[in-house]
Formats: sequence, structure tokens, C-alpha cells
Amino acid sequence: MPISTEATPSESTSYSISSTKSDDESLQLLINWTDNQTSRFHYIWLRDNCHCEKCYYPTTKQRLLNSSFIRDDIKPIKIDSNNDKTGLTITWDQDNHSSTYQFDWLYLHSYQPKLIPNNLKLKGEQTILAQSYWKVNDIKHKLPTVDFNTIIQSSDETDQEQAIKDWSLKIWKYGFCLIDNVPVTPEDTERLCEKLSYIRPTHYGGFWDFTSDLSKNDTAYTNFDISCHTDGTYWSDTPGLQLFHLLYHDGEGGTTSLVDAFQCAQILREKYPQSYELFTKIKIPAHSAGEEKVCIQPDIPQPIFKLNDEGELIQVRWNQSDRSTMDNWVDPNDVPKFYTAIKHWVSIINDPTNELFYQLKPGQCLIFDNWRCFHSRTEFTGKRRMCGAYINRDDFVSTLKLLNLGRKAVLDSI
Repeated sequence: MPISTEATPSESTSYSISSTKSDDESLQLLINWTDNQTSRFHYIWLRDNCHCEKCYYPTTKQRLLNSSFIRDDIKPIKIDSNNDKTGLTITWDQDNHSSTYQFDWLYLHSYQPKLIPNNLKLKGEQTILAQSYWKVNDIKHKLPTVDFNTIIQSSDETDQEQAIKDWSLKIWKYGFCLIDNVPVTPEDTERLCEKLSYIRPTHYGGFWDFTSDLSKNDTAYTNFDISCHTDGTYWSDTPGLQLFHLLYHDGEGGTTSLVDAFQCAQILREKYPQSYELFTKIKIPAHSAGEEKVCIQPDIPQPIFKLNDEGELIQVRWNQSDRSTMDNWVDPNDVPKFYTAIKHWVSIINDPTNELFYQLKPGQCLIFDNWRCFHSRTEFTGKRRMCGAYINRDDFVSTLKLLNLGRKAVLDSI
């Protein structure tokens, strides 16, 4: 006989819970939800995810239980609904251990079937963190901007946190943000970067302060025209954010452009679906080898379009300058198709309706999402001094979610 009970959690009317054997004869817990869906949880998985203080250290949010000690055939002795009907408690036949699970948590982490996509597990993420893709006409008269003094000089910790919350959300939503009233010094620019997150050191250094003197053998250290691209396609862990501050320029040119690559990817998918599909599959080798003691290549080459498990675009890696020789084709018939796809892609990202040109100036920083926004620079004359830094994406997203969604929602999702 299956074990069953009824419960009334906080956000639904009732759940029907039963313990039964599945088709493969492995013991599982079945929960019938009020939205007419049924979840199945393996008992060994439930035992492994016990969050009592013996199994999970609440201060560090780390697992204490050694999963290898759980018996393969573990099963409940008893299943009880909580007094408030928001969850259930299972007493196990191994060590007579008791584990409590909230229904909201079980629904959130249901895996057969998955009831909530991974990208929607955080409450409010689909609304608060909704991204706004743009074309030039959508953004040119309302560029996302914040003020340096609000971020740096506020003596009230709550006000400063609110300023960083607003700043991080604008970067996420639009893919870039300008920061006004920045003192024209590398020291103050570095302070600004560190308010958002940690500066990422690379073979270019940590915080950069450079001119077009080719001190590093990279075209960024020249006055050449540089076409639309993302940085770091030669790293396995591509930089998440990039910040620039033009400290000085006594010549002409050097105009920056920004392109919303996610918006352009949507256009490519609609107009040239075969090209879009190729960009999700063909892996692109890349390298950084200008320095005598440097030859950086990713462990595993990645495609231009990186998708999540739901098939949604989460990163664009695009840098024609750093692409290595492509001599490892799964299907050689893809060679001409790939070059056709490049032509389709470049026609879209270079379209004046998609490429926003903007003249950087001393006292105003630009920060952008290197996974989403392309940047370029036109050729220039004269002396030009620039400073800036890379910021890791994972650290930035941590700040973004904690400030905008709240710690509880973030912790519930893990």
C-alpha cells in the first residue's frame, strides 16, 4: 500500500503525496501538485538533500553529509505532513534519521519533470532582471547612466548599496552603462571598478593604464581601427565586464561603438536560421600569441553563440582578429556555409541601425557586458591615454542578484 497524506502549503491549495514503485522498480516519492502535475523524487536524492544541521551547515550553506554513506535502497519508515501543512517530514530506515522538506522547495527543485526552468528559479528574475534588447534608435536618446559621486562618496551604506544596485541592474538590462563625473585619474577609476566587484588580472595586468605604444603586442595598444568584437575569446573563462576611461586624447578619431549582439542574434535567427544554427554548433579556436611568453588558447573551443539548457542565448563570443586556423571540421560541407554565415552576421552587426557610435571623454567611464555587447574603435591620431579593467562575470552576477532579488530568493534557488 502506498503511503499518502494531504498538505496545504503557502501558495497552493493541496498536495497529494504518495510513496510507490516506479516502472523501473526503484522506490520514489510521488507528489501530485494542484496544477495537475506530478513530481517523482528518488529517496536517495531526498536523503542527500536533507538540510538539517547534521547534514548541512547553515552558516556556510555547505553540505556536511557524505553522500557515499547513503544506502542505495534507503526508504522511509514514516512520512508526515508538517503541522502548518507547508511541507513534510520523512523518517528514514537508515539511522532513524528525520528530514524535513518544504513543498515550495520541492516544487522549485523538481527534476522529473522539471517544473521551473533553471533560468526562472529565482523569484522575480523574469521581471526584475528582464533584459531589454536595443537598436540605435531605442537607446541613443536615453543612454543608461549613473553618477560616480553617488556610488563612491555616499556616507550612508544603504544609499551606497542602492546606487550599486541601480548600476548593476542597468548594466544587466541594457548591456552597458555610462558613469558620469569620474575624476580623471586612474586611481579613482580603479576605486570605481572595485565598488562593483573584483578586478580580474590577466597577462595585460590587473588594472590597465595604457597608450598606443604597443607595450603589449595587441592591436588594442595601437591606433588602428578595430572592428566590432568581444574580448578574450582565447580564454576558457571569458571576461564578463569591461570598463574604459579615456583619460586624455589630443587628436581626432578613436570613436567607440557598441552593438547589442543579443538583439542582432535574434535578427540573424529570423532572417538566416541556418546561419544562426551554425553559430550555435561550430566551435571556434582562438589564441593570444603576440607576447613572446604567451600563447593562450581555450581548453575546449566554444561556438560563437552559447546557449543554456533551455536553448536561450547567454553569450556571444566574436573576435575575427583572434580566431585561429579552423582545420577541425566535423562536417567539411560546413566550411562554405560558415563563411556565408559570417557575411550574414557582419551585415547585421555593422548595420547603422544596430551599431551605436559614441565618443568617450575624460570624466565619463563606460562599462559593458562583454558576453553581450560588442565594442569597436575607429582609427585615431595623436596621443591617447586609456585606463580600465576586466571584472569577472560570476562575481558581478552575484552582486546583481543579491542586491536586486534579495539573499533569501538567491539561497532558495541553490
